[in-house]
Amino acid sequence: MRAGTSDNRRGHWSGIVDVDRLSRETGDRMNSARTRTLFDLPPVVPFPTARPGMGFDEASAAVVDYLKSVLPLGFWAVTRYDGVRQLYLEVRDDAYGLGPGGSHLWTDSMCIDMVTGRAPSIAPDAMTVPDYAAAGIAAQIDIGAYIGIPIVQANGELFGTLCGLDPAAQSDQLMLHAPWLEILGMLLSVILDADLERTRQARARERAEMAAESDPLTGLFNRRDWDRCMANEESRSRRFGDPGAVVVIDLDSLKAVNATLGQAAGHELIKAAGRVLLETVSDSDIVARLGGGEFGVIASNVVPEQCEHLVDRIVTGFEQAGVSGSIGHAPHTIAGGFSGAFADAVAAMYEQKLRRQAYAIAS
Repeated sequence: MRAGTSDNRRGHWSGIVDVDRLSRETGDRMNSARTRTLFDLPPVVPFPTARPGMGFDEASAAVVDYLKSVLPLGFWAVTRYDGVRQLYLEVRDDAYGLGPGGSHLWTDSMCIDMVTGRAPSIAPDAMTVPDYAAAGIAAQIDIGAYIGIPIVQANGELFGTLCGLDPAAQSDQLMLHAPWLEILGMLLSVILDADLERTRQARARERAEMAAESDPLTGLFNRRDWDRCMANEESRSRRFGDPGAVVVIDLDSLKAVNATLGQAAGHELIKAAGRVLLETVSDSDIVARLGGGEFGVIASNVVPEQCEHLVDRIVTGFEQAGVSGSIGHAPHTIAGGFSGAFADAVAAMYEQKLRRQAYAIAS
């Protein structure tokens, strides 16, 4: 397994974690700091709530509760790296006023230096570590002590981190907790992988069931399927912190085509739009005909910049197919969920439609 790499000190990171290397380096630092015997090690309190079939969100909550009770730093969190941000999924915080759904840029984090091996996974006095002292997050909040443990998927790709912070520096005894902190990180990684596999299987079953009731004109999912997918994807996004977005399209000229060329021509326009959408989105995205000439896309695992590119591809595909449509899009957020993103995308679509109509009148 190869280590993550970056284009510069705090630049783009490849996303692959060498967990063995991190473990060795943490062990070396812990051994160099240790002046005690094994009998002086802090007692390991049993982890009480692990069980077969546990979901990743349940495990995350249990781990941060456990750590807050046995190693009470001011902040403990399970975080998600979404390619751009470090998103807080599960948080126990009495120091900074942070909570689930909060985030900061990954390039501002301390965890980027931890996973690439530039800095230790445990830093009792974080500001004595040059990379941590230079981190953007250190300019936003007071960080005296830092702990970061990677949470990785089975292919070695980074999912996020188990992260502890405190405004005050701690003693070197903090290093003695390294072995069981690594075990908790591995526990979360194993539970994550099992939960992701269950989710993949559930998605496949759902889509097979919905395909039997698809929109007869386009073969896309129908409005009832859309509502079901919105609810299911909302639950999954809250569990894993997956980024996502909603795109809404309304064909501009459908009523005019129906009125002048007949309903059959209107149907052909709708089918052409559906084909463009199917050819443009990824296999994991959800495309539905919501009614009339209105379509919706739930784009999974995309950050806002990627959603912009998706919309650009849809516009290009429509132009090539002779289809005209107003398009709105909005990112998923923890606070608003997919229902909020859908409402924002609809509003953006109607705003674009009004602009296009005003431009057409002025021309």
